[in-house]
Amino acid sequence: MTASTETSTAATGSRPLPMLGFDGRPGVGDSMGRALRDLRISVTDRCNFRCTYCMPKEIFGRDYVFRPRSEVLSFEEIERVGAVAATLGVEKLRVTGGEPLVRRDLPVLIRMLAALRTPDGKSLDLTLTTNGSALRALARPLAEAGLQRVTVSLDSLDDDVFRAMNGVEFPVERVLDGIEAAREAGLGPLKVNMVVKRGTNEQSIVPMARWAREADVILRFIEYMDVGHSNGWRLDDVVPAGEIVAAIDAELPLEPVDPNYRGEVAERWRYRDGSGEVGVIASVTQPFCGDCTRARLSADGKLYTCLFGGVGHDLRAVLRSGADDTELSATLSAIWRVRDDRYSELRSDATADLPRAEMFALGG
Repeated sequence: MTASTETSTAATGSRPLPMLGFDGRPGVGDSMGRALRDLRISVTDRCNFRCTYCMPKEIFGRDYVFRPRSEVLSFEEIERVGAVAATLGVEKLRVTGGEPLVRRDLPVLIRMLAALRTPDGKSLDLTLTTNGSALRALARPLAEAGLQRVTVSLDSLDDDVFRAMNGVEFPVERVLDGIEAAREAGLGPLKVNMVVKRGTNEQSIVPMARWAREADVILRFIEYMDVGHSNGWRLDDVVPAGEIVAAIDAELPLEPVDPNYRGEVAERWRYRDGSGEVGVIASVTQPFCGDCTRARLSADGKLYTCLFGGVGHDLRAVLRSGADDTELSATLSAIWRVRDDRYSELRSDATADLPRAEMFALGG
């Protein structure tokens, strides 16, 4: 544990937490009683893919200018935010991007985050979401550094469809090899996320379900969402969760499963023959805002309290102002206490033009 982590624990960990969340456990609650439990940390805004639903290449071309290194949080700054967040009730850290595996020396950061503890001495659930392109090289170093699990984005097993969706002609075989590398490194249970867009890859739903069941992978289907303003989102392009489940159930009979915990994002289904499960993340047709316990830290140090948020709170300025951990804790608490985000529940024509940060900046 670094000196900054020790300071944050001494400064804030011994004091009683100010509220209980709706789960009845200590933590900072927002205006709806939703406790801060999950912090998603974007370590870079850069990505080697140009997925059509996130960073379409027509907009984010080769000349696109990403954040200069001086504006991106250092590992020490990220660790400090994670340490203070843990004293406020955060139990899970998810490392994201952009594509997090393009951040140099990422296993060093993973080792730092893996050393963090909650006030009662428990380790945090430490996971990472990736496009899988560099997992063959990095899966074992990440596991050895303390990473517990990975979630890989994979939108089709059809190579032509996958190449078209990732925008850079990246072959699906290399992602599948990366998934196998993660399995060999013990990063499990393995999860795969598939964004479903009508007219693009809905024909891949059942083949993906069959593959995941046979490969012992937990598959999550994600409704195409209106994050940011660059992906040309239309409601007509959304394949509803009910349609996804029905397509699978027609060939591989399903039954519903209770959530693991209140606030779980995915609606879970298991195969009736006991051979695994799938899930659907349906923020468009079945919003789950009322139970959302997630905050997102962007690569440049802005804290967003909603995936569809347009305005981030500048923690980098606090971190670089000389503020101690007590002040950082107070800032985090103040931001979360007044949170009232419910975008998915309120989505309408009236919200269509509200400012929203791009997916690659938020980390999903």
